[in-house]
Formats: sequence, C-alpha cells, structure tokens
Amino acid sequence: MVKRLIIPTIWLAIFMVLGLSAQAGELTAEPDRNRLYEGEVLTFTVKGSTKIDINLSNLFDFDLSSLPSPDIEKVEPDFEILARNQRYSVTTVNGEMVGEIIWTYQLAPKSTGKLTIPALTFKDSVSKPVTIEVVDGTPPDQTGSNRDSFIELTTDKAEVYVQEQLILTVRLFFRGNLIRGELSDPQHPNAIIETLGKQREFATERDGVRYRVVERRYALFPQKPGVLNLPPIRFEGQARNTDGSLRFLRDSADLFEVPIKEVPAEFSGTIWLPANSLTLSEAGMPATLNLNTGDDLTRTLSLQATGLPSEALPPLPDSVPEGLRSYPEEPQRSTNVGPNGITSTLTQTSALVPVNAGKLTLPAVRIPWWDTESDSEKVAIIPAQTLNVTASEGSVAATGAASTGQNTPPTTNDEAASGNNPIPSISRFWKWACFALAGVWVLTMLAWWRSRKIAADSSDQTVSSKSTNEQDVFEELLSAAKNGGATTPGLFVRWSNLRWPGHNFGSTGDVFRVIPAPDLESELSALQAHLFSRGQSNGDNSSKHWDGTSLANALKEIRKQTLKASSEAGLPPLYPSNLSV
Repeated sequence: MVKRLIIPTIWLAIFMVLGLSAQAGELTAEPDRNRLYEGEVLTFTVKGSTKIDINLSNLFDFDLSSLPSPDIEKVEPDFEILARNQRYSVTTVNGEMVGEIIWTYQLAPKSTGKLTIPALTFKDSVSKPVTIEVVDGTPPDQTGSNRDSFIELTTDKAEVYVQEQLILTVRLFFRGNLIRGELSDPQHPNAIIETLGKQREFATERDGVRYRVVERRYALFPQKPGVLNLPPIRFEGQARNTDGSLRFLRDSADLFEVPIKEVPAEFSGTIWLPANSLTLSEAGMPATLNLNTGDDLTRTLSLQATGLPSEALPPLPDSVPEGLRSYPEEPQRSTNVGPNGITSTLTQTSALVPVNAGKLTLPAVRIPWWDTESDSEKVAIIPAQTLNVTASEGSVAATGAASTGQNTPPTTNDEAASGNNPIPSISRFWKWACFALAGVWVLTMLAWWRSRKIAADSSDQTVSSKSTNEQDVFEELLSAAKNGGATTPGLFVRWSNLRWPGHNFGSTGDVFRVIPAPDLESELSALQAHLFSRGQSNGDNSSKHWDGTSLANALKEIRKQTLKASSEAGLPPLYPSNLSV
C-alpha cells in the first residue's frame, strides 16, 4: 500500500518540477484593459521568472532589486511611463531556487487610435505584442461631476497688444487625498512669463460635488504680434482611495488662441508702453521756486505703471537749462507682484545747483503711453517750471568781475568798517605768531602733498598693464570719444587722475565737482545717452550714428585751459588781500 502511494507521489513531483521548469522560461504581458479613453492611465503587468544562485558566500549580499527587468523602454514612443513597481516570490525547483518577478507599470498614452505595445524581452524570454485602442473624449462615468480631476484655464482678456500684460489663471480641481502631483507651468518662446505670487489652495463645489482646488496665476507679455498658442498645461498625480489603494490622476488643458495686436499707428511715442495705468510725479521742488546761486536742490521724478515690468520703463529725461547743473544718480527700479498683475516704479533723483542768476526754466517732462483700458493714447506730463535764481552775497563780486573782465580791487579796512566802529590793529606779537603758524602750516601741507604724490605713484605702478603717461592716456581718450566707445567715461576719470593727482576721482561727477566744465559735461551726458539708446534698439544701429567731434573738442579745450592755468598760477596767497598786517 505504501509503495502504491509513493510511486504516484514521485511522479507527481516530477511533473511539478517539469512544469515549473517550463514556466521559468515564459514572459507574459497583460494590460488591465485593451480600450481606454484619452487621459486615462493603463495598468500593464509583466510576469517572468529566473534562476537565483544563493549560497553561503553571497547569502547576505544578495539583493532582489538588482535583478534585471524587461526592456519596457520600448513603449515610450507611444506611451509615457508614469510609475513602475515590482514584486518577487522565490520557490525551489529541482534543488534550484527560482524567482518569479511581477512588474507593474502605469502607462499614459500619448495619442489616440490603436497603439501597439511591442514584444518585451527578459533574458531569453519574449512576450507577445499587445494592441491598445485609445478613444477620444471622456469616459461616460467621468463626465461632469464624476471626474476625479480636471484643469480650467482662463484669461482676463480675449486679445491684447504686443507687450501688453495678459493674466492667465490655472485651476486644478481634484477629489480624494492627493499624495503626489505635478502641475506644469506655461511656457512660450515668444512671451515673457512671470509668476504672480504663491499658489492658492481652497475647496469649492462644482455641480454638487466638493473639490479641492489649486490655483496659480501668471502674467504673460507676448513679444511678437500674431496669435499666441500655449502648449497644454498638464497634471499628473496620485490619490489614495478610502480602501488604501492608489489611483492615478492625469489631465491636460489647452488655452484658446489669443490674438496679439501690433502697435497702433496713431501712437506718437518712441517707446511703446501699454499699461493699465501710468503716473508721473515729482518731489523736492520748493513751493515758491525761489533760489540763490549755489543752493543744492534735490529733485526726484517717479514713474509708476500698472501692467508693465520695471525693465520696460524708459529712462526719464534729465535736460536742464544753461546756468543750472544737474548731477543725476543711478535710476532705481522696483517691481511689485500681486494677484492682479505687476506694478513697477522707476525713480530718478538728481541734484540741481544753480550757478547763474536769473530765470531758469526746467523743460516739461512728457511720457506718452497707451491706456489698455480705454484703448487710447495718453500722456503723463510734468509741466515746465521757472526757477527765480538770485545771486548770493558771496558770488556778487565774482559775478560782476567775471562779466566785466576786470579784477575786483581789494577792500581796505576803512571801507570794510561798519559805522564808526574801527577795526583794531593787530599787535606785533600776534603778527609774528601768525607768520610762525603759517610756516608750520606750509611745511605740513608740503609734507602731506609729497606723501600723497608718493602714494599715487606707488598705486599707479601696481597697474603695470596701463600707461601712466598723461599724453598717452589723453590720446586714447580722444580716440574713444571720437568713436563713441563705451570706455570713454572711464578713460576720462583715469586721465583726470593723472592730470590732477591727489584727488582720487571715482566718477565723472567727482571730476566736474572739482573742475567745472559745463560743455564737456553735456557732451559726456550725450555720449552716455547714445550708448543707452543703442543698447535698447534691439541691434538696429543704422538710424543712430555718433559724431564725437564736439566731445573731442571739449576735451582739448579743457586740457588747454588747465595747462595754461597751471603754468600761470602759483601757490594761493597765504592771507586774503583785504587782511591788514
């Protein structure tokens, strides 16, 4: 009886071993369905087996995750691999360990129609091809309120001008507990796109179904006229069901075509400024507009625009009448981002110093812009203002002498006396004390001047690559000025430090504060304006040509005047001419 039971058992074991050995070479591939709608995710399962060599030498080093996997990358032309997972089970067959491996892939079709998943290979095993049909539209059980997730795209305008702000709102609706999600951002090669703050998250009801919503806002500035077509906004994520299982969410939405209009022909400005609002303000001017020569006046112009980035705002004009010197600071630009768009500000501060008495008129400042709300041109204006400049007491004599070309005679003690109060004479003791102090002061100044000269010489020697010869640097400066080179201001500062050592000029403004030269200052400002406008012309310089003759002549003139002055003038007098000794 025992023999009868043993023999069938042996044969059964043999058949099981043979069966398992045969299965070890098979590779099966099965989708969860062969027909799905666009936007749905396909679950694709692949099963295979392989022999596992585990012994005492590699028992603790063996890692199931290091086993090979099928060449699933073959599906990528037609499908996107969203996720992959694998499970193992190990059995012993005929004294050998065999591992059964199950790979699970989440595949998203890239197009509609009949798509083929090609045969996959795993070691020596090959699966059969599988055909999947992808249908347009939405599944019947996910229409309307039954959809698990969907995207909505809206804009604040149906059409815009080129460079006008277009606000795009992206809303993602989803149900369930979202544990992972990726929502793409809008992109376009011919548009500047700025994110408007952080995303908002809230809950709402749609058709009686409660959804969680993620909202993002963007400011788009199209740079070319025509039609704006944005690539689809896509979402991919995973949500956990009430039973703990995972559900893949996937959706995409296209924005309608947005017409982009050209700059209207009736716009009169040179710089196109389409904005929701634009204001121009001024601060720092005195209420009465009455000044004295030499007064320091700080004027601040502010240009604020809604619907434009600060980089698009044009530089404010800085023209002043003759007799008024202007020392502008670097323009300050700032941009504030809010849910309703971008608001930018350009601030220009200038120090104004009247040097001549009389009526000096500041020209009006006009900024043409296009009001996108009313679809019409408007102009932001600061009216012209006339300053009434009175000569200060300290500058009356100098102004009169300069106008007549005669020297002002020194004032005697009797002329300087007021009423009947005589000026007391200086005693002999104080006279010699003053001479002694003056001598000490002269020696101190000579020692200081020599130390500064030695320091300047040593600092010049540290830059061996640059010439320290004033004539050579001046020739280089003239060449750059004639050609409109961007290095002209820097060369002018360098030459000034060589021509007037010891001042350590850092900018052109520092030079003109010590050596007044209105004509040269005006020509350098014109060069800087030319360089700036050339940088803003998008590479088209054909309409703007620099003529550096006036700038070169102004440089030669200031060098002649200063050379003549330095040869004729000696040390300044130790005492004023009207001081009685």
